[in-house]
Amino acid sequence: MIYNKQVAFQTAGHLLEIKAVKLSPRDLFTWASGIKSPIYCDNRVTLSYPGIRKFIKEKFVEAIRSITGIPDLIAGVATGGIAQGALVAQELDLPFAYVRTSKKDHGLTNLIEGKVEVGQRVVVIEDLVSTGNSSLEVVNALKVAGCIVEGMIAIFTYNLPASEKGFKEAQTPLITLTDYDVLIEKALEINYISQEDLQILKEFKLSLSK
Repeated sequence: MIYNKQVAFQTAGHLLEIKAVKLSPRDLFTWASGIKSPIYCDNRVTLSYPGIRKFIKEKFVEAIRSITGIPDLIAGVATGGIAQGALVAQELDLPFAYVRTSKKDHGLTNLIEGKVEVGQRVVVIEDLVSTGNSSLEVVNALKVAGCIVEGMIAIFTYNLPASEKGFKEAQTPLITLTDYDVLIEKALEINYISQEDLQILKEFKLSLSK
């Protein structure tokens, strides 16, 4: 679910402003999952812009305070959620850890970096959610470690049925600052895309919903 509709349009505007989200309806991008997509998000770019970085941190904190409640621990998803997660943990004066989607093949082979304890209430910070598979692997790792995952907060989601189903089955709320539908609406409003592009983007989303 979107944290706040006004915040969703503000966030979408910021992402488009710095070209963190690239829309290319005709020259498709390939996601890690292999999906060919007319849209690609690189929300790490937000870290290079102090004002936008601060905005995202503040909205994450607001969402935590109003929806999940203050947890015992903030956990970031490696690698996109590490920096934002650390910023949120600092703002809330909370411990921080981060979680990989697979163990290291050297050293201590840790999946979770940082101290976590059985029974800790955790909010997970992610930069974006597509199919939700990797994000839910992190949620599961924390649950296996004995943590209580109160929810995941991300900058952006594609609102794919697969991720919605996955988070529902995991009984883990997903809260985002913005999403696919808001983003393409905002992109049309500021002439980032044409009406024709909008139709292509809508058809792409529909094709993934079948």
